[in-house]
Amino acid sequence: MATGTHDYEQDPRNAGILISINGELFPRDEAKVSVFDSGFMLGDGVWEGLRLHRGRLLFLDAHLERLYEGAKAIDMDIGLDPGALLARIEAVLAANGMTTDVHIRLMVTRGVKSTPYQHPRVTITPPTVVIIPEHKVAVAGAGLRLATVYVRRGAPDVQDPRLNSHSKLNCILACIQADKAGADEALMLDPHGFVATCNSTHFFIVRKGEVWTSSGRYCLAGITRANVLALCRDNGIVALEKDFSLIDVHGADEAFATGTFAGLIPISEIDGRKITAPHGPVTARLQALYRDLCDRDADRGDAGRRAGGE
Repeated sequence: MATGTHDYEQDPRNAGILISINGELFPRDEAKVSVFDSGFMLGDGVWEGLRLHRGRLLFLDAHLERLYEGAKAIDMDIGLDPGALLARIEAVLAANGMTTDVHIRLMVTRGVKSTPYQHPRVTITPPTVVIIPEHKVAVAGAGLRLATVYVRRGAPDVQDPRLNSHSKLNCILACIQADKAGADEALMLDPHGFVATCNSTHFFIVRKGEVWTSSGRYCLAGITRANVLALCRDNGIVALEKDFSLIDVHGADEAFATGTFAGLIPISEIDGRKITAPHGPVTARLQALYRDLCDRDADRGDAGRRAGGE
């Protein structure tokens, strides 16, 4: 049974995977970066999670756009155009013989520094680009348990929460607090006390047939989140991006989380309160619509977007 948003079925093939570091392939046990790397030393970098489904990197254009936009926001030149970066991803997938049910962590840091110091001017190498692909199938469970935590999503003048950076300490602290409370994931509030997001996924509730999610000002610009909102619009489901509080959450009929890896994940309990219908009709319908969307995206035949460049 799932106990988290990223639980997966163990696959012995993952012990022997090859990992790409700056275009060179290494066995899992030999894949290393320098202790002077900006990502290790300072959390200085951006990343993406990608899913390979039936030979296709799902919603790839949106993921790459977010990655390059994040790099630009932190004044980092990745040093590869999207086509060259895609070629590296395809190369490591081909080397591992991977075609479906794969989750990929793509990480780009500012590079290796000459000395332990935060200023980018002491960076002496091009950015470090790491691609970790793993065979992963999400574990289905009875529904996630959430706990509201004291750690807030910050304002954009502190660290913009829309940025998918390596600096995730606030989310880690939220995760730890939720774990101590016996929950699977943290529910985080924004600086004004409204519901923002979970620590590693996006959060939705259903009230009287309407789908609600946060305003989006204090959460990552989620790609699965955006796809779910579009599915609602295209299928006659009222979907609102708005401020709402825990009173609305605790009285919800249904609730679910979204993320690249597991898609839509039903939520069964929030702050010790049982959700009326954790696998309710709206959640179930959106799960089916999202599965169909993934299959349709995988069936698209545009060149350069399938593993191996087919």
